[in-house]
Order: sequence, then C-alpha cells, then structure tokens
Amino acid sequence: MIKSSTFKFLSILLLGLTAFTGCSKKSAKVDPERAKEVIVYSYDSFVSEWGPGPEIEEKFEAATGYDLVYVNCGEGLNVLNRALLEKDNVQADIILGLDNNISEKAISQNILLPYKPKNADKIIAKNVREQLSSNWSLTPYDYSHFAFIYDTESDVPGPKCLEDLTSPVYEKKIILMDPRTSTPGLGFVNWTLAAYGDKVLDYWKALKPNILTMAPSWSTGYGLFKKGEAPLVISYTTSAASHIEYDNVHKYIAVLFEDGHAVQVEGAGILKGAPNIEGAKAFMDFLISTDAQSTIPLTQWMNPVNPNVDLPESYKEAAPIPAVTISAPADETAKIVDEIMKILE
Repeated sequence: MIKSSTFKFLSILLLGLTAFTGCSKKSAKVDPERAKEVIVYSYDSFVSEWGPGPEIEEKFEAATGYDLVYVNCGEGLNVLNRALLEKDNVQADIILGLDNNISEKAISQNILLPYKPKNADKIIAKNVREQLSSNWSLTPYDYSHFAFIYDTESDVPGPKCLEDLTSPVYEKKIILMDPRTSTPGLGFVNWTLAAYGDKVLDYWKALKPNILTMAPSWSTGYGLFKKGEAPLVISYTTSAASHIEYDNVHKYIAVLFEDGHAVQVEGAGILKGAPNIEGAKAFMDFLISTDAQSTIPLTQWMNPVNPNVDLPESYKEAAPIPAVTISAPADETAKIVDEIMKILE
C-alpha cells in the first residue's frame, strides 16, 4: 500500500519536471488554498521513504493542520541553486538542507528571511547555531562530523589520519563525492583545507591514485560502499550506527583521525518573499521540537540539535564524537573546488 505522504510526493513528480538540476516541480496554488500548504525545497535522502521527511510531514500536519509538500531537488547544493534561480519569483516557503559550507552563499544572496523559532536559543547550543548564521537566517536541525567509514573485514588496514589515505595501500579503495554537487563532497574539501592549508592541492595530487570514484551524491557513493566496491567512503561519524540498528552488522566503523574532523551542521530557513510566511514559521517552530527531532537519529542518521532527544543504543556503540573539530572558511573552500577537480581529471 502506498502511504499518503508517498502518494503526495509521487503526485508532485507527475505534475512535471523542471529543466534545472532535476528538481521536481509543483505548481503553486492560488490563495486561499496556497495559504493552507507549506512548500519545502529539500534533498533526496531527507524526503525519501527511509528519511525523516515523511514522518515529520505526518506529525507536522497533525499538529498544525497545514498541508506540507516537499520538492526534491536532489543534492543539497541543488536545493540552493533552485532557490537562487527563483529569487525574483519565489515559489517555496522553506529551504532545507543548507549546511555550514554553503550557508554563507545563501545569506549573501539575500534570499532568506531571518526568523528565530520559538525557544530556539534555549534548545540549540550556541556553538552549533553559530556555524550557520548569527541572525537566525538559518536554523540548525541536525549535525555530525565527517568521517571515513571503514570495512574492518577488508584486506587493508584502517587509516589513522588524513595523510594515511595517500598511502599506496589504498589505491582505488576510497569513495568520495563530487564537491560541486554533494555537501559531503564539499565538506571533505573543507576538511582537507583545514588540515593542510596552502599545501592542500599537493595533498589532493597525492590522494588522486587512491580515489575509486567521485560519486555525484552521498546516496550513490555510500551505495557503492555497501556493495563492497571499496573499503573506505567519506560519510559521517554517525553512519556506522545505521548498520547496527537495521542489519545487526558490526563490521563498519567510523575511523577517528588524529588530525581532527570537520563538522557539518544542516539548517533550514524561510525564503524571503515566501507565499506562506505564517505556515513557514509554524514549520520552523516544529522542526526543532522534540517531536520532530526524535525522528532524526534513526532516519537522518545525524545528531539532533534538540538535547531532549534520547539517542539509540546504536549511537552509543558506533557514533563516536571526535575530540578535535577543525574547519576552514567556506569562501576559501569554494575557491579551490575547481582546482581540485582539474587535478582529478
């Protein structure tokens, strides 16, 4: 049986496709019907049947009476590109999935309406929310450090630092994601820049022989990893917990590196000029509530920002928190992406 939320999403797909970034398009309704629905631009893993989107949709609609509609734009960078394309003709109310490596671009383009959800300053730790913005242009809803997930049953040793990844023992054994389309891909660029500074391009030259593929998305890259195509994949410290929770598989671990880890904080915001501002505010309030946040650990496989959510046992076993967090400025990260991709050609 098709769940109602799934049917709604399929209906949107059938309404037509844009020629831009593969986003599904839904024609906006005229008032007063439009005032009853909240349209959210999001990314594929969030809105998928195994992601948090469907459950949050069901809970939000029951709590508020609004009709929540997701528009899947593929990867996180495509979500931002869609909003920028429609800057002068805003169709959605919420943009969801912008992280700390692309938030600055969204804020500088003046597409966001600052809004502090109810009790947000009491719920979300200051060091987490300041990763995205200082004026509540974006509100965090989850976070996790980047890490390499390692298959302990493979025939290669587990790496202990970023430098280890350049060893010949890992030739064609590492799966990465394209930083032009994937937020984990861009996050890894940030991680290497933070660790190597002006020597970062030398690091990528040394790493090149060991990269099996630069997947277009996290879903594609992690899917290859699960099929056994390579023993190492860039992901999150929380990812290994999913294998324990659903498959009782303990061979995958998140490797903690001596040189520290970069962190990803994901946020949502109200689009300036949104057709349904009140509905958008209601969604933002709900997104950080305990009710919504409780869906994050076992669907999004990230840490919830609401500390009142109890983490599952799988997190306690296999979702380590790095002792050291490192980061590089987002604008400097963006500047070296093209240079890195030229190295990898």
